[in-house]
Amino acid sequence: MRLKVILPHQLFLEQDDVKRVVVETTAGAMGILPHRLDCAAPLVPGILIYETAQGENYLALGAGMLVKTGLDVSIAVGNAISGADLENLRQVVVMQLTKVDEQERNVRTALAKLESNFVRRFLELKHYE
Repeated sequence: MRLKVILPHQLFLEQDDVKRVVVETTAGAMGILPHRLDCAAPLVPGILIYETAQGENYLALGAGMLVKTGLDVSIAVGNAISGADLENLRQVVVMQLTKVDEQERNVRTALAKLESNFVRRFLELKHYE
């Protein structure tokens, strides 16, 4: 099979000669073999496992959509992270989530400052009336 993982801004992975794919859907884990019937499935955040002649590979995926047509498996997700093994992948995911948490805190702080400045200026305008 040919596996493609597509992010909003780039092609994350294109792998030929994939023997099987296991992915988390809204209905639970789903395994895909080359001669499985064509299908589409919504994905939940989780781990994708795909097997090649070299062995198993792991990706952490955000929510998205899987479409299988013939021997092509296409996955569109908002975010994907690859790791050499599950422990490595876990460490990378934790680092990414920590980074996102820090960015979200910074955004919330900036929004709070903007809101307080807006209210302060609005009150100053009200004072001049």
